[in-house]
Amino acid sequence: MMTDLPPTRGTLTPNRPLDSLTWLRVGGPADWLFQPADEDDLADFLRDLDPSIPVFPIGVGSNLIVRDGGIRGVVIRLGRGFNAITVEGDRVTAGAAALDAHVARRAADGGCDLTFLRTIPGSIGGAVRMNAGCYGSYVADHLVEARAVARNGEQIVLTPDDLRFAYRHAELPEGCVLTGATFRPTEGQPDALHARMADQLARRDETQPTKERSAGSTFRNPAGFSSTGRADDVHDLKAWSLIDRAGLRGHSWGGAQMSEKHPNFLLNTGGATAAELEALGELVRRRVMEDSGHDLQWEVIRVGEFLPGATAS
Repeated sequence: MMTDLPPTRGTLTPNRPLDSLTWLRVGGPADWLFQPADEDDLADFLRDLDPSIPVFPIGVGSNLIVRDGGIRGVVIRLGRGFNAITVEGDRVTAGAAALDAHVARRAADGGCDLTFLRTIPGSIGGAVRMNAGCYGSYVADHLVEARAVARNGEQIVLTPDDLRFAYRHAELPEGCVLTGATFRPTEGQPDALHARMADQLARRDETQPTKERSAGSTFRNPAGFSSTGRADDVHDLKAWSLIDRAGLRGHSWGGAQMSEKHPNFLLNTGGATAAELEALGELVRRRVMEDSGHDLQWEVIRVGEFLPGATAS
């Protein structure tokens, strides 16, 4: 493990297990976990870090499987210095560590409609990175610009054209760390926006295993955005229906299980390893391909190294 790292005002922790930082509660250690004090601290660290050392930013780990062998390099996790939320007129600006749900509520207080974020688990950095969306609205529909620190330490601004949004995807320079985003929502009445979010939460709890240990939707819907990544390109074929049709609702592998309530949710029922979760996911992909010919693509991000002798098959 590398030991000659730049000085920082933030916190550097060696050999940090990552399981407690992901919603699925699995994952081996990072060589280093870096929690920068602020954007300047992050920029200085990246500028002075050996370019050969890989970096991997994580948010709250809501859409992530860290493999049991952990992550080589520096994992960057943004905290309190990156979670501010401001509402000014028709603009909402949020730090990358601000939770999606908090941004939706603060926006609604100011008469700005970002209600689609309310039921999306995770933080704004991940929402931009994944072009998160639901109920017909997506980050791509509202983003004005995103702020980031490049791998060389340069603080940059990224436009929607730079990000080239697609279905569950945005283009980011290698090693780039998102630090914040500005949105231009439509207007709405605060009471009506809050009522809509309450209804969305009730519907989510009825249809999804919100009390279980999961990472949200496991696979992307097979037919998504054709080119622009905007809501009007999306089609109706759902991954959950293909999984259900293949007879995999409730199917398990070790401590991993596809939810009985919503078969596109991969669960850690207690004590699952990352390898078991990924193996079950790959089994689902094979069975769906055999049953319907659809090649499901992971929506959950999988990173890190397998333990010796372990695979996802």
